[in-house]
Amino acid sequence: MSLRLGLQLFSVRDSLKKDFVGTLEQISKIGYQNLEFYFNNKDNFKEQADNLEADQLKKILDNLGLNAVSAHFNPTFWDSKKTLFEFIKYVKTLGISRLGVAIAFFKNRNDVLHLANQLNTVGKTLQENGITLYYHNHFQEFQQFKGESVLSTLLEQTEPDLVKVEFDTYWAIRAGVDPIPYIKKLGERCGMLHQKDLPPHIQSVNLFEKIGYDTEITMKILQENVKKDEFTETGSGIMDIPSIIEAFNKTQQIQYIFVEQDQTLKDPIQSITISFDYMSRLIENFDSNQTKNML
Repeated sequence: MSLRLGLQLFSVRDSLKKDFVGTLEQISKIGYQNLEFYFNNKDNFKEQADNLEADQLKKILDNLGLNAVSAHFNPTFWDSKKTLFEFIKYVKTLGISRLGVAIAFFKNRNDVLHLANQLNTVGKTLQENGITLYYHNHFQEFQQFKGESVLSTLLEQTEPDLVKVEFDTYWAIRAGVDPIPYIKKLGERCGMLHQKDLPPHIQSVNLFEKIGYDTEITMKILQENVKKDEFTETGSGIMDIPSIIEAFNKTQQIQYIFVEQDQTLKDPIQSITISFDYMSRLIENFDSNQTKNML
């Protein structure tokens, strides 16, 4: 089976703050095995891991049958090589071999080109240390500067072997982009997906039609224009997730689909349970049908 299901821990961030180990135990009981961490504080990145040392956290994960596959991190980590190498050592102890840029914002094309240069530099350093760098999109990567989208520029200006894409299908739709042909376009450069779902009641699906195509997008703009009720659990909305999985399954290499529930109206644990039940059945059926077709 090349497709593996995982959980981006940002989905249960509030639960982790209250009871870190207890939340990991609940995640394991639900049935998740693969985790994507998030480390957004460059000065003390261990804060998001209950200030545990890497060997301590690895022991907890092993005891719970959980695999640390990937992690998001703050782009400002690469402002300091010392901090970056401390971080690399920490995540490698956990067994992490993939790192994703959590989020970025752009005022103009020069900002995009500057980030592309940084991605190449950090991607090379990570590759030399056995880690693959991924860029994770929101909707602002589909804003255009000089007739070209931010994501297209990043893909053109970065080395394919140094910088991959963790494609967030929900955020593509919120930019007016059909994720299915885009996943096919990315090809093997896309090795990870983020999946949630889009509720049917949303009237302004394309956020650019709501805020304008020329608006400078900031974290504040993002938060003000995307409300909690604009997210729902996988299988509870209108996204064609079966076709997304079919488009994503393109090689025999291991590919990860991470449930990421940015916001939910439900209890976070209930939310990720609903998504696990739907996604695990979907992937199991997909693999079963693939096996039958090969016989």
